This record gives sequence, structure tokens and C-alpha cells, in this order.
Amino acid sequence: MAKTGAGRKRPTLEMVAQRAGVGRGTVSRVINGSAQVSPRTREAVHAAIAELGYSPNQAARTLVTRRTDTIALVVSEPRDRLFSDPFFADIIRGVSSVLHERDLQLMLTTARTEAEHKRVGDYLSGFHVDGALLISLHSDNPLSARLDEAGVPVVHGGRPHSPEQPAPYCVDIDNIGGARMAIRHLLERGCRRVAAITGPLDMNAGVERLRGYREVMAAAGLEVDDRLVVQGDFSVEGGAEAMERLLGTGLEPDAVFAASDMMALGGLRVLRARGLRVPEDVALVGYDDTVMAQHSDPPLTTIHQPTVQMGQEMARLLVDVAIPRTTEAETVMLGTHLVVRESG
Repeated sequence: MAKTGAGRKRPTLEMVAQRAGVGRGTVSRVINGSAQVSPRTREAVHAAIAELGYSPNQAARTLVTRRTDTIALVVSEPRDRLFSDPFFADIIRGVSSVLHERDLQLMLTTARTEAEHKRVGDYLSGFHVDGALLISLHSDNPLSARLDEAGVPVVHGGRPHSPEQPAPYCVDIDNIGGARMAIRHLLERGCRRVAAITGPLDMNAGVERLRGYREVMAAAGLEVDDRLVVQGDFSVEGGAEAMERLLGTGLEPDAVFAASDMMALGGLRVLRARGLRVPEDVALVGYDDTVMAQHSDPPLTTIHQPTVQMGQEMARLLVDVAIPRTTEAETVMLGTHLVVRESG
């Protein structure tokens, strides 16, 4: 492969064309992925590029094609949550695997405050990316509407809680069905005073998991004392604080459904500190099926959601459907299942 150096000229498009024996326009079409080039010509151009060590000028290519080959993934949570919650790591793994196959770049950012949302919205609306993936949306999130106005293709990970947030393309989890499975399992164990640590109720996942809990309790003829429902924030610390509040009511639940594994682990820490045995005194079920759930003491019974697949489906939906607008709207719903371990 030819290398550039102090005495060697950087390879140009014209040099590639000359080496491949084709015109400059043909080389451009090959680089930009046009189908209007024969396989033999495409092979010759790629061989010339490899021999010369040619690297296309991405800025110039963007001006011509209006494509950046970059996809943004925006996590609407504080930066420290991105690195502490395995849910986000699995989403990133799934998204990255698809983008790598398509030779696309991933831009990862977080935004939770009003100022951060404005900064990210300004950047994404400025033709710096081909599309965006939005996850962990709260009801006060302005990005959906902002990017919709700017014409930026967007796929949501989870349906937005606010009806004002446009979401024609979405990949979601069956949150209601997962919560129902968790509560049915606890009732089948003989539990009757089942408490719930909910997720944030300004997020659709939090609202739907609470709905699944209430539906099964009502169907079983079990009245839920409102003091048995405590809101958390999907974090370990939030789960611990919620469990403290729950135990402070004096109602003595015999089971707790936590709407995320992270909250369940925080709650487990509090139960053990209080001298309560899990599951003998209090059964505990989480939601996510993270690696941490397998290695807790005792191992956590939980609802498995296919988080890596969710990231893959989000990337596929954006690249194959939302950006080329092959359909005006599409929602992908992914199923869940119960994983029984020792905590409940």
C-alpha cells in the first residue's frame, strides 16, 4: 500500500481514477455506494484505493451527498448513570453491532438538563448526523419535538410518556406483560402483601410496570394500600431509599416487586441491613435480568428484557426505515420472560 510522507503526495480522486482506468465520476459513485456501477468496475476502484492508500475527504463528501455516515445515540440521563447502569451498556452494544455492519459511526451523548437538551438539539439539527436514537425519555424531554421540526430522522427506545412527543418510529418492551408475570409469580408463591418500587412515573416504562402490578393485584381481589407503592428512579440508591420508605410504613410486605434490577439490588441491601431474610421474610423480584442480578446474594429473580436486541432493532429501524422513509411509521414490540432464581 502506498503511504504518504514528507516527499510523497497525498493520493487524490484523480489518481485513483487513473489507477483503476475509469473516470473521476465513476470513482465518486463507488465511494458513495451507488448501485449504477458494475461489480467489475467497483472491484477495480476498491483495488486502486487500497493500493494508493486513498482516504475520501469526509467533509467534501458530506457536502455532496448530505450524508455524514454518523448516527447519534442520546441518553436522557445524567452522565454518571450512563456508566453505572448495565441497561445502557447493553443498548450501546446492540446499536454498535448493527452500525459496525453498515460501516456507520456512533456518536454517544447524554442530556438531562434544559441547557444540555438545547445544546444537543442545536447540534443534531445542524446536519451533523444522519439520524438519532433517543432512549430513557422523561415527559419533559424536548428533543423529540425539536428534531421532528428539524427533519432529523429519529427512533425512540421506549414510547415517550408525553403524547406531545412525536414517535412514529419506536422500539419498545412489553413492560405491562413483564410486570404481570412478576406479580403472578409472587402470588403463586403465596405472597399477599406485595409492595412495588416503581420507576419514575414521568417515564412510560415506570407507568406501565406499575399498571401491570395493579392489574394483577386487582384481578386476584387484593386491595393495594397506596403506602405499599413507592416511587424510585431505576438506580441502586433510589431503590435503597424507596425500600427504607416502604419498611417505614410498618405494613410489613411479604414481597416486593422492584421495577428494575438496580433498584432491587439497592432494596436487597436495606432488607439485609434490617435483618430480614430474602426470600423467607420478604420475597424480591426485579426487572431487566442484568448480569448483576445473577451474582447478587441471593441471586435475583427477575424479568428478562432483551436489551441488546432492543439496541439492534433501534439501529436497524433507523437505518433501514426511518432515514430512507420506507414507511411512515413502525413500532417494534419485544417480549419478556420470567427468570426464577433464589430471591423470590
